[in-house]
Amino acid sequence: MADNRTSDHKSDHKYTVMTVCTGNICRSPMGEIILRHYFDERGLGDLVDVESSGVSDEEWSHPIDPRAVHVLRERGYGDEIPRNHFAHRISRDEIARTDLFLPMTAAHMRSLLRLLPPGKRAEVHMYRSFDPNLPKPPAGREDTIDLVDPWYGGPHEFEVAIDQIEQVAPYIVDWVAKQLKAEDKG
Repeated sequence: MADNRTSDHKSDHKYTVMTVCTGNICRSPMGEIILRHYFDERGLGDLVDVESSGVSDEEWSHPIDPRAVHVLRERGYGDEIPRNHFAHRISRDEIARTDLFLPMTAAHMRSLLRLLPPGKRAEVHMYRSFDPNLPKPPAGREDTIDLVDPWYGGPHEFEVAIDQIEQVAPYIVDWVAKQLKAEDKG
């Protein structure tokens, strides 16, 4: 699929979803690619823009981790991997235009909340919090629904990460579809 992202998202009036991890080279780009695929499958690709970023600039300018690329290709997302991925820390512009922030872990959520103005904080939901099969974690224990960090692992950890991302993606798409429907009525 073609990468139809533009730099002027609000002019398209698209609902913007931002996946967020540490360095923007493993989990968040995997989430971006997979969510974009699911939104396109549901016919919502013209209404929803999916992007990714990190809470750190430690991987600034790096491409997607080759191990993430490998597992994405194995799962059939090879044509959807952007060739121009540029790892970066979330910017003020991205914060301003994002409607839904999806941090991959509780640590990412805490870092992201420190960067956001108060009016944006309600738009932050941990990625796996949309999984109806997971119990809602008690306050302060959000780390129990962290998406696995494959960075220090091998192929197995990347398989687990992509499994977790794919498992939750349809629920996120359903939730966003409801938000879009509510916006149409409002």
